[in-house]
Amino acid sequence: MTIRWTYAFADRPAARLAEACAFWTAVTGTRLSAFRGEHGEFVTLLPEAADPGVKLQGVAEGDGGAHIDLCADDVRELTARARRLGADLVADHGDWAVLRSPAGQLFCAVPWHGETVRPPVVSGSRLDQVCLDIPPSRYDAESAFWAALTGWERQAGSRPEFAVLRPPAGLPVRLLLQRLDEERPASAHLDLACADITAVRARHEELGAAAAREGAHWTVMRDPAGGTYCLTGRDPETGGLPAGGGLREQDAGAR
Repeated sequence: MTIRWTYAFADRPAARLAEACAFWTAVTGTRLSAFRGEHGEFVTLLPEAADPGVKLQGVAEGDGGAHIDLCADDVRELTARARRLGADLVADHGDWAVLRSPAGQLFCAVPWHGETVRPPVVSGSRLDQVCLDIPPSRYDAESAFWAALTGWERQAGSRPEFAVLRPPAGLPVRLLLQRLDEERPASAHLDLACADITAVRARHEELGAAAAREGAHWTVMRDPAGGTYCLTGRDPETGGLPAGGGLREQDAGAR
């Protein structure tokens, strides 16, 4: 079983989906697909001359968050594999399925439609990572689950609380595994790789986002729909940390 493509999904309150669409199309240089779903809750961000890698969902309850879609030739096989590894089936939609990881993180198994061309860098940044925020008591088992499910190479991050699962070259979205410093429910957020965090932050603020706090080499932001995401100091072309920064290139998931 091979993961053929990945999508980063931003989940935002349905009442604020329009705000999320306006913001995320602007920062990713994309346009909206037709809305779909029973309540028009799903939409894809379409880049020019490339295949999409980001989608939005309007959720009826809660503040939203993020999740990853894993695309495969055989969704049934992918779903069965996830369940054997400890995931729970949340909803079976026939040709796609919603699952919950052992630590409680939602994700989707969906069919591959032939996507091959990664979306480009836009204005010095690229949305290329879903960060899974994992409570410490579940971190080892959850990390093992995602590594086994994807088959991706697992590497240490620049800090002990981080590990990255790097997909094969060409896939648009990878996974960062972050061990939280407190026990709370598992969650997820989106990360952008930025050539210049300060410049990207200024552009995002002009579009209605607000900075929430600063990290070692990342800035936590809040988009106009209230969703949290991070600007990270990584090369948007390679996903790696800058050379000469005292950190190894293999620490590509570090934030």
